[in-house]
Amino acid sequence: MLSKTTEYALRAVTCLASEAACGKTPSSAEEVAGITKIPRRYLHRVMQNLATAGLVESRCGSHGGYLLAKPADSITILDVVDAVEPMGRICNCPLNLQSHTSLCPLHTELDRAYAATEEAFTKVTIANLLNSTDPIIPLSESL
Repeated sequence: MLSKTTEYALRAVTCLASEAACGKTPSSAEEVAGITKIPRRYLHRVMQNLATAGLVESRCGSHGGYLLAKPADSITILDVVDAVEPMGRICNCPLNLQSHTSLCPLHTELDRAYAATEEAFTKVTIANLLNSTDPIIPLSESL
């Protein structure tokens, strides 16, 4: 359901939040790429999208790198998804059938699923992921 670009964006934001929680900010592109396993060239594109959406900042210079533009507890999964590839809701018949003045049962159910997914994504912040009691830590090998 989520594209590789969206997966990469979620990894990158989670990485930056984790690094910030450890006092490491900003993080270089090399560090983020290494931790998240995102190809370096692709990371640049993802970070541009996140910066345009106001979720990430980029700093130049020898001590530059990427950092979150907002606290991790104010960034939801949906914010990250919308920054790179917004989930399209179904508002009218995708087939442009004149007789379909409202959504047919198929597209009504698909749109309900999209709405439920959006709602679920708005309830989870990046900080929630990092502060989970789950023994598996995001982006880290569990020992």
